[in-house]
Amino acid sequence: MRTTEPSAPSAPLEAPRGLKGVIVTDTALGDVRGAEGFYHYREYSAVELAASRGFEDVWHLMVHGALPTPAERARFAAQTAALRHLSPEVRAALPAVARATGASGPLAGLRTALSLTGAAAGFRPVYDLDPAARQADALAACAAVPTLLTALHRLGRGLEPVEPRDDLPCAANYLYMLTGEEPDPGRARAVEQYLISTVDHGFNASTFTGRVIASTGADLAACLVGAVGALSGPLHGGAPSRALDTLDAIGSPDRIDGWLREHIAAGERIMGFGHPVYRTEDPRSRLLKGIAREIGGELVDFAVQVEERAEALLAELKPGRELHINVEFYAGVVMELCGLPREMFTPTFAAARVVGWSANILEQAADSKIIRPSARYVGTPPPRPVPAA
Repeated sequence: MRTTEPSAPSAPLEAPRGLKGVIVTDTALGDVRGAEGFYHYREYSAVELAASRGFEDVWHLMVHGALPTPAERARFAAQTAALRHLSPEVRAALPAVARATGASGPLAGLRTALSLTGAAAGFRPVYDLDPAARQADALAACAAVPTLLTALHRLGRGLEPVEPRDDLPCAANYLYMLTGEEPDPGRARAVEQYLISTVDHGFNASTFTGRVIASTGADLAACLVGAVGALSGPLHGGAPSRALDTLDAIGSPDRIDGWLREHIAAGERIMGFGHPVYRTEDPRSRLLKGIAREIGGELVDFAVQVEERAEALLAELKPGRELHINVEFYAGVVMELCGLPREMFTPTFAAARVVGWSANILEQAADSKIIRPSARYVGTPPPRPVPAA
């Protein structure tokens, strides 16, 4: 009788630090083509969508795979507007969440509030749900996030939350809940374009985190809480206000070169410049720069001067590196011009990105394979005797 020797286990594949350039799965949701300075949602340019469509249209595209017809747009807008209202249990708990998170701000509170929202709504593991039920949970969570964020912000300032309005589109309703006032249409459109431009952006850290959690079969709220945690890091979503802080630190045009040279020479990162994927100008920054220039003002003029000098000095002092402005640079300028407090910059990013996270979670949930990579052990080589106690 012939026997076959068992084959030796294959050596694990080596991967670069940060998984840079590693393809981990297939997706139909979109892509980032860094060498070209281009990104898209499904088959459409994200920048063109931001220029010509509303937020609800793009949300529909990400969830349903197609841009809506006028009738579908009306139905989807009505469906999602009705989901903006929080349950009594969640509303009652938000003051305590706001007090507990305090100076950490609404994004920290969102992690707790999202978890509570999912529990109160009875979200079940995506592993146990059919696609329609998963999609229903995703829409409910996405619709609730702007309401949660604005309520936490207002409570943190000693103000009562503002109930959402069903007659306003997403961006205008967000500004209304934030300020309690009817939003200026031009400012609302500028915020809407920002929201559209940040819905999704390939397998960034927060999206990948959400997909890893989804691969375990966890409920949708758990997946989103993990994604929010990843977004909170200053190397990911925590930079828009920091880029604006850089403009404040420079202060005036006569200080631009001196300030930049000093900080570049010290090896410090200039917030708002450089991106791990793009080797050209970030197309989102190009869009937002155009929006900022349409609004105009001294802040915009100063930001343009800083951008031009920073790119020139980075090219001079760091030759061979492609360091251009990224989305955070003009995102901070646009949000400042539209009246958003700086502590709400990254939460506003989350209010948009939750749509992309949810679409990725739904896509991942359709695959029953858990994401389980390996690590290379570099400690003291085993085996080693255990010392006596």
